[in-house]
Amino acid sequence: MFTEAPRVEIRRIGIAFFCTMLQVCFGTVYAWSFFQTMLVRQSGWTHTETAWAFSIAIFCLGTAAAWAGSALGRLGPRRLALAGSVMFSGGYVIASAALWLESLPLFYLGYGVIGGAGIGLGYVTPVATVVKWFPDQKGLITGIVVMGFGVGALLLSKGLAPFLVVRTEGDLALVFLWLGIVFACVLVPCSLALSNPPTPAQAQGGAQPSRAPAKAAEPESTLPYLTSGQFIIMWTVFFFNIAAGISIISFQSELLQEVWGLADPTIEPAKLAEYGATLIAASSVCNGVGRLFWGSLSDRIGRVKVFRTLLASQMVVFGILMTETNPWVFSVLVCYVLLCYGGGFATMPPYVLDVFGTEKMSRIYGVGLTAWAAAGIFGPLYVGYLKDIRPDRAVMYCFLIGILMLGAGYLFSYLLNDGRLRLGRPTLETTLQQYGIPVRGVS
Repeated sequence: MFTEAPRVEIRRIGIAFFCTMLQVCFGTVYAWSFFQTMLVRQSGWTHTETAWAFSIAIFCLGTAAAWAGSALGRLGPRRLALAGSVMFSGGYVIASAALWLESLPLFYLGYGVIGGAGIGLGYVTPVATVVKWFPDQKGLITGIVVMGFGVGALLLSKGLAPFLVVRTEGDLALVFLWLGIVFACVLVPCSLALSNPPTPAQAQGGAQPSRAPAKAAEPESTLPYLTSGQFIIMWTVFFFNIAAGISIISFQSELLQEVWGLADPTIEPAKLAEYGATLIAASSVCNGVGRLFWGSLSDRIGRVKVFRTLLASQMVVFGILMTETNPWVFSVLVCYVLLCYGGGFATMPPYVLDVFGTEKMSRIYGVGLTAWAAAGIFGPLYVGYLKDIRPDRAVMYCFLIGILMLGAGYLFSYLLNDGRLRLGRPTLETTLQQYGIPVRGVS
């Protein structure tokens, strides 16, 4: 009994490590803009056509995450993470074959549908699992794990992808094939290491209580929460924050190259591409740090205040970006946008826990990620469309639309609150408590 507590502590630290490694690999999807320009040049596809691959991946990510949230309790974290890992790695292999055959639909299927769905299965599992192991530090541990998803683009854009591009002499088909192999070698072992924490009965050596009644009751008890006004508003705020940020993520390398090219027309295209890759790396670090910083801060000042701060500050930054021509200032501001983008992902899981409770967390959190799916379609596609029809004004229009989305999200955030949502016939006391108004004699 003396060694049981240290053993559990070591085990949960290991779980946190494996969950973070899963997120790092899945987060490499945010390095998409590294390949965007190369695909347009080598394959002859338009910006809109290539943007569809990223949008499909994010859409399938969100929809698969919604299903994974409801299936996590039934299948367990190990099976879902393993399925997601195999699909994600396999998606790169199929995308490699698509590039070899010059088939855009097959590329959509591999990178977008299969790879994106694999990320969705894998993304929900580490987040929902790790908070069960650290119930006393929900915001902090969520920030640490999802930070891995944010810094994944750094691993790819400044490490693995440039190395493979050089080794394959720019053959993107081979690059995607090797990426699938490398990711499989990392993801599969990490997936096999995941598990839920032991129940109190298991920890004491007793029999595990039957979970059949809880499973049968969950679908009936969760649906009213998913149709509640609080969930719909939360989904809307999350959508606007993601849509604004992901529009930058999908084209940040090209946007910087355009700004830098206008500032210094003598710079060679290869140098511009290097600057773009550096921005991807720097912004991915900010994406990851933002998840840790804002997630931890939300434990102190509250989730809703963090959401309002993210949205309001980004409105100012987007306004500056509309007319900013200094590439260094432009890069710093883009990094701040990614800092806030990551903060939204770190704040949402503990917010769901606070408002809807632990038992419903995985299902409601998974459905909430459909906001990510919708934003993944809308954000990159409107930027790609603008770049095809109005390349000279695309940057300004991109940030103007971002301001409008962030403003809408900020207004909706005033309909949110941090209190636990309790359905049923309301009383004066429960209504006052829900909106944070103290009631005498009520704890």
